Amino acid sequence: MSVHEPVGGFGVAVVREDGKWRCSSLELDTLNELDAAITALRKIRSTGALFGMLNVDDEFFVLLRPSPGGVSLLLSDAAAALDYDIAADVLDLLRVEPPDDEDDGLWPEGDLAILADLGMPEGELQVIVDEVDLYPDEQLQMIAQRCGFSAEFGALVDRVQQ
Repeated sequence: MSVHEPVGGFGVAVVREDGKWRCSSLELDTLNELDAAITALRKIRSTGALFGMLNVDDEFFVLLRPSPGGVSLLLSDAAAALDYDIAADVLDLLRVEPPDDEDDGLWPEGDLAILADLGMPEGELQVIVDEVDLYPDEQLQMIAQRCGFSAEFGALVDRVQQ
């Protein structure tokens, strides 16, 4: 059911404090384990907005936003849970049944309004998720552009993908 070897991609922690955006890379284990990603984000001290963006194996992305009461999540492709532990963990935390093996559609699960207060309305995020011709890093770049941290995100991704 799941991929056990290391997956490719990248994880980015995004912080907005005092009107400024800051992006930092997350360890690669955050692409394999949802708990590792949540823990890594919770360790970041911030008085402003904080969330994570994971591009997992160039197949799908996960948005995570910890809060004192839990964590908000968005998985760009629920069918990824058939092949990736982290996607299955997202569905488990959301209390959503994984899709059947016969399901070949692409649909998100989770909170499409996860970044609404940061300039990414639910409807616009849905449009980006529905762009099946784009790779996850391109979708995340669009989200970064819409929220206003495109330069910071792009510089970090360029460094981690070298």
